[in-house]
Amino acid sequence: MAAEAPGVLITRPEPGAAETARRVAALGWRPVPAPALVLAPRPVPLPPARVLRPVQALLLTSRAAARALPPTDIPVLAVGEATAAEARARGFPRVEAAAGDAAALAEHAARRLDPAAGPLLLAVGEGYGAELAADLRARGFRVIRRVAYVARPATTLPAEASAALQQDGEVVAALFFSPRSARCAISLIKASGHAATAAGMEALAISPRVAEAATRALAPLAWRAVRVADRPDQDALLALLGPR
Repeated sequence: MAAEAPGVLITRPEPGAAETARRVAALGWRPVPAPALVLAPRPVPLPPARVLRPVQALLLTSRAAARALPPTDIPVLAVGEATAAEARARGFPRVEAAAGDAAALAEHAARRLDPAAGPLLLAVGEGYGAELAADLRARGFRVIRRVAYVARPATTLPAEASAALQQDGEVVAALFFSPRSARCAISLIKASGHAATAAGMEALAISPRVAEAATRALAPLAWRAVRVADRPDQDALLALLGPR
């Protein structure tokens, strides 16, 4: 009987975790779901017409944000292609994508928009987006920030993940998509008594900031290796994993 494929810990929450799991499996690895955060939409109505009318663009920082807002014909700038695709699927007719992270979104807005043309509506998760809003304001934009969803730390590891981490070498890598989810995932791993197992794994991070968070969170232990995607998107992250 063929040996079971090595496991890859998927710390991403929904929306997106199931898609990542399918892609990991297609590469020949065994996806091991371990969502570090639980996202709960906090649907918010768009601002009143008197406020919305001068808004020149809606900025979406995640797929969860795209799901929480009703479609509007205001131009949308999405943080990356996945968020842009979600917005289009939700019925937003005019959508552009930045290169995958908050800094790229701010740069894209600065290139495409004029601060004198009206404020920006920024849809974020609770506790997120403050740095992006500050960056945009420093570029002269007025920013209206709206919380579109809440991301709470998961309280336990799924049984499958905990069982896999009990066996040295069964899980060979962990995928990390954000600094916060990396910190929360590693906190769960430590609380479950699996820190030493994690130290034998590779940490695959979507950006340098995420890699730094994963490294600090596991201290005083260290990952077997920490590798960073060439671009802050899922395609580049999965390219680190590669086919088995």
